[in-house]
Amino acid sequence: MLEILSLITPADYAALGFTLAGVVLLQTLIERPNRWRPSVTVLMRAYRRDWMREFVTRQPRMYDATVLDGLRQGITFYASTCMLALGGGLALLGDTQPLEGLAHSFALPDAPALLTKAKILFVLAFVVNGFLKFVWAHRLFGYCSILMASVPNDPDHPHAMTRAMQAAEVNITAAKNYNRGLRSVYFAIGALGWLVGPLGLALAMAMTFATLIRREFISQSRVAIVAGLKDQDPMV
Repeated sequence: MLEILSLITPADYAALGFTLAGVVLLQTLIERPNRWRPSVTVLMRAYRRDWMREFVTRQPRMYDATVLDGLRQGITFYASTCMLALGGGLALLGDTQPLEGLAHSFALPDAPALLTKAKILFVLAFVVNGFLKFVWAHRLFGYCSILMASVPNDPDHPHAMTRAMQAAEVNITAAKNYNRGLRSVYFAIGALGWLVGPLGLALAMAMTFATLIRREFISQSRVAIVAGLKDQDPMV
């Protein structure tokens, strides 16, 4: 451990600090509701609650089951992708020669094998986090499907709306973990920049942060989502 720390330069520490601080700040910015400019993630919570309100009166309810199944299939795809990436990363930990050959091809300076492994582990940390978030999101959407199945068919039943709103909150929590898993995939891709060097890490993560900020706060999809909510909440 001490040997690895001795190989990491002050520039590396600065790039790592920028990365970790940016990850924490961006996660907070995206997930925390605010009246000034809520993110797409926050705005979609209202639609998920509306979905469950409509679910109470929709007959038949096959469409809702299809949507939920599609969400779970998407999570399964990303979880499987994370497993493949994790397997490839673990293979590289056992043999870093392919990365050394890549460095020679791009005329990059050689790095000690131990430092290269530390960089791979840094990337894999995001991959593992993403995998765990996807697995939990998949489980939560399963809970949501059970709660939805427990909603009485009679819209006037005293428990119908209550159980639908419970399903909505579980759905929102599942989506939060799904989005966190997706962001971890983004962060893992950005973290690959460290293989080039500390400047590569800083630039790659800055581009990753900029991409996520644009998609959450200034994308065309957000404009469309907000337009559908303005009638309900003029402050959006």
